[in-house]
Formats: sequence, structure tokens, C-alpha cells
Amino acid sequence: MPETSLVFLIIVIVLAVVFDFANGFNDAANVIATVVSTRVLTPLAAVLMAATMNFLGALSGTAVAKVIGKGVVEAQAITLTTVAAGVGAAAVWVLLASRLGLPISGSHSLIAGLVGAAVATAGFGVVITGGVAKVLLGLFFAPLLGFVGGYLLMLGFHWLFRRTSPALVQGLFGRLQIVSAAAMGFSHGSNDAQKTMGVISLALFVHYQPPEFTIPFWVIVLSATVMAVGTYLGGWGVVRTLGVRIVKMRPVHGFAAESSAAAVIEAASRLGFPLSTTHVISSTIMGQGATQRLSAVRWGVARRIAVAWVVTFPFCGLLGALLVKLLQAVFR
Repeated sequence: MPETSLVFLIIVIVLAVVFDFANGFNDAANVIATVVSTRVLTPLAAVLMAATMNFLGALSGTAVAKVIGKGVVEAQAITLTTVAAGVGAAAVWVLLASRLGLPISGSHSLIAGLVGAAVATAGFGVVITGGVAKVLLGLFFAPLLGFVGGYLLMLGFHWLFRRTSPALVQGLFGRLQIVSAAAMGFSHGSNDAQKTMGVISLALFVHYQPPEFTIPFWVIVLSATVMAVGTYLGGWGVVRTLGVRIVKMRPVHGFAAESSAAAVIEAASRLGFPLSTTHVISSTIMGQGATQRLSAVRWGVARRIAVAWVVTFPFCGLLGALLVKLLQAVFR
């Protein structure tokens, strides 16, 4: 293999690891924000649990990784420069969002970066419409399902425990929320860590051109470990945004939000839908909050998050296209 090709393979793997770490760092809030804000667990205990469950979830399947690796762009039509540019664009945006305390979508950042770089490399024909459609379906249905699920579950709890003392409810859901937070951590790892697996496996496929696309075991372990470390270190600015600033919560609210989010994300992981875990947990938090009254949800913060979601696609797509042209100019 040409020496420059091997260099780009190493660059892609390093960038993918950086992205994985940044994704875990930013998305720590998706797992621990509610359980910390309700004071069921201390931040340290919550982070340790989240990191462990993220790791275990990442080892649980590869359906999403295969969609990212071979279902979004035609692997035979792109180069390692393309993959490097796409991952680089996503890593820049996730790190920037973490710095600003914005809970954005790492998966949408990655897919937009890859698509932008691929189009700049080989034209629009390189995009696999079915895979992109899966992403867009997740973009539309994940927040909707999250909001409705959080709302209905919380509404059911209001009815079931309408004659139960608040202290008893607080004690019961204080214990149950540890379970729901662990489930949220597992589902987060099962979906988000697979995106890095997919990118590294895509780079290996482009470089070595094997007869079929596979996800090597060492890639699975590497992605799971790096995401767990990123989650452990945590994105405390985003924790505050999700856990406190959207709506004030007690353990029953945290349980409703986490349980609904974990169910949606885990189902998507098994079906191969690369969801935004940020979309889902944000929506379930708002859904359960809306059962109190619509004014209980701080819609101004929700709008700020929504703007960050919308900006992700054009920003990462354009940045991916610019980076691939820059790399091509430097290494031609």
C-alpha cells in the first residue's frame, strides 16, 4: 500500500477516536443529567455508572455500525481522505458544542460530515439514499416518540400514584431511577459508540479492500473504551443544560424521562437506526415536564438546543466538503 494511504488510515483512526471521546464527553449529560439533578446519585457515582454501562452497551451489537460504515455513502467511490475529512468535521463540531454547553447530535454531525466530504469527492451519486433516509426518519421520529413517551408515562404515574404520599413516591422512584439511568447508559453505548466502529471499519475497508465489510473485534473494544472514558470525564456544562435548565425534576420525573429514552434508543439500536440520543433524552425530559403544565418547560432553552440540531447538518456537511478539498490540495 502507498505510504500516504497508510498515513491517512492512521489519521482517520485517530480522528475517529477523538470524535468518540468528544461524543462520550458531550453525551455524558444524556445519561446522568436527570439522576444528578434529582440528587438520586452524586455526580461521581453517576459518572462511574454511566461509563460502565456505556462500555457494556457498546459491546452489545453492530447493527448501527454497519449502517454508518456501508449504508450512507458508497465505500468503493471514496478515499481515506474523504473519511478523514468527514470525521474531522464531526469532531470539530462536537468539541465546539461541548465547549459551548450545547447538547448536539454526534451521530448527525458524523453523517453530515461524511456525506459532505463524499459529495465533494465523487458527486451526489455516491450518497446511499436508503441509509440517509434511515437517519432522517430517526431525526423526525426520535424526538416525537421521546416526547410522547415521556408525556404518557408521566401521565400514567400521576394517575397510578394520585393517592400515594409524596414521600413514598420519592423513595420508590429514588431507587427505580438508578435502574433507569443504568438502562439509559447501556442504550446510549449501544447506539452512539457504534458510529465510531462504523467509521473505523469504513476506513479499514477503503484501505485494504477486503471481499466484504466487517466490524473487527478490536474496533469494537477500542470504541467502547474510548466512549466510556469520555463519558467518565463528562460534559458538565451540558449536564446543567439538560438536568436543570429545561425543567426542574424529582426522581419520578427522571425515571419517566430515562425509561422512555432508553426504550426508544435501544429499539433503534437493534433495528440499525443511528439515532441522536441527545434528541431523545431532551424530548423525553420536555414530554414529562409538559404533564405539569406547558409553562414548566423552559422552551427558550429547548429552542436553543433545536437551533443547534438544525445547524449541525449544514455546518458539518460544508466543513466536511471544505476539509476534503483542503486535504486533496495538500496531499495531491
